[in-house]
Amino acid sequence: MGRDETYDTYDVIVVGSGGGGLIGAYTAAARGLKTLCIEKTDVVGGTTAYSGAGLWFPGAAPIDRADAENDVEAARRYLRAVVDDQDRERLQDAYLSTGARLIDELEQNPHFGEFTHQPVPDYFHDAPDASPAGHTVFPRDVPAEELGDLAGWVRTTIYGERFGHDPGPVLSGGRALIGRALAAFLATGHGTVARKTALESLIVEDGKVVGVTAAQDGRQLRIRARRGVLLAAGGFERSKELRDEHQRLGLTGEWSNGGPGNTGDALLAGLAAGADTQLLDEAWFVPGVVQPDGLPIFHSGTRSGIWVNAEGERFVNETAPYDQVGHVMARLHRDTGVDHTSCHWVFDQAHADRDGFGGPPEEGIQPSWLESGAVRRAETLEELAQIIGVPAKALTATVDEFNGYASTGVDEKFQRGQSPWDQMYFHIVGFPARNPLNYMGKPSPHLTNPLLMPLEKPPYYAARIVLGDIGTKGGLRIDEHARVLRHDGSPIEGLYAAGNTAAPMSGRVYPGAGTPIGSSMVFGHRAALGMADEVH
Repeated sequence: MGRDETYDTYDVIVVGSGGGGLIGAYTAAARGLKTLCIEKTDVVGGTTAYSGAGLWFPGAAPIDRADAENDVEAARRYLRAVVDDQDRERLQDAYLSTGARLIDELEQNPHFGEFTHQPVPDYFHDAPDASPAGHTVFPRDVPAEELGDLAGWVRTTIYGERFGHDPGPVLSGGRALIGRALAAFLATGHGTVARKTALESLIVEDGKVVGVTAAQDGRQLRIRARRGVLLAAGGFERSKELRDEHQRLGLTGEWSNGGPGNTGDALLAGLAAGADTQLLDEAWFVPGVVQPDGLPIFHSGTRSGIWVNAEGERFVNETAPYDQVGHVMARLHRDTGVDHTSCHWVFDQAHADRDGFGGPPEEGIQPSWLESGAVRRAETLEELAQIIGVPAKALTATVDEFNGYASTGVDEKFQRGQSPWDQMYFHIVGFPARNPLNYMGKPSPHLTNPLLMPLEKPPYYAARIVLGDIGTKGGLRIDEHARVLRHDGSPIEGLYAAGNTAAPMSGRVYPGAGTPIGSSMVFGHRAALGMADEVH
């Protein structure tokens, strides 16, 4: 490795540059603490940069400004009901007491500017106090020219990395959040970012974490921290070994949409320092549509067609919130003996005409999908079944059953189209929810639910859906101050964790849009407050 060097001494060291890492780093640096953020890859942003940057923050000012429902106590009752885990209630209370205050603080900094509220329904619509408008706030887009050279530091989109797509002159979604946080952090005058610097281990003296060892350009660095170390380096979704050990699903990480550097380095470092862990069998499971290059990209909901398993049968509401669909795929794969980590999205020409596939609706199915075999085509359902390897009799029976539901507008099996989340897709395809519906602008009296469009217009198509994720979910056990805990519940002095490096306040569920990044930011912020002696 080369010689061991002492890099410098900081007040705070942050490992990872996603939402939790950069917000933690900014919080510390804004309070005058000399702060170093190390990033394993050559760009900053981690998985957050891929995201839409939603932040589930009940009580936040942008929700009030939008005149939307904003009752924190109602959100607490909802959160308690859907998570249903007393061990996580203190984390939930810390989350709810901090999110709105964090937005208030960030909005005072011109680098962040104002956040906005966009209505996204809470994911468990039938739980007590679920909000049909949700509690999700978003950062505003930022022109790349406003960030200057820093724009080039920010991780590009998945489509940019995979297919070379130019994201254009404006950073949006997660890239906007990361670009704004990076600029704000460096503008404090107390912040440093070291890219291509990988955590190797924690420096522990007399039971206290006092720094890190890291690899950079063939050197091993020893970097000391006076106040503490925040581990916010994502999960272990890219580690086949750790996934095999903890998840029993045969997932290697190739199907993940987590950051490419997320191989569990911070988790392993915490374990070596004596940390306890929780929920290592969990992930933010999501379905992914396999692209022409053979790998999936996260899919948030299906507007038409059906998904069938290896036996040619429907098994889920295809338009349900993505985490719930992903967990159904994982559970059925483990419990039934039928492969649900890979399934088929079956649709017809009417879908292709209305929604397209892989591009703008008016362009139909993009040629690269058919040429690569990512989408298969057949004139009959029987022929399609043979091509994709499912029983033809089962597939035709499944389609007949679904078409019956389409004629009545009621999915008796999985209730597709009935929840506020499902109905959000009515707007996406141009149909106002709960109003008389038209198909392609023409009267269609039989189509009483646009998310139950019948499959009856040949040719028929099938795309492949696989079980992906947007990061693993289990990690180091933390308390409400983001301090990492030992097995006996005592905190490891000087060690904090946030984001997917830590086990989440939301347990095994995904309560609403923006819970993962919101949690990462809240506990990164709370960790920095603790190191700045401002514990809330």
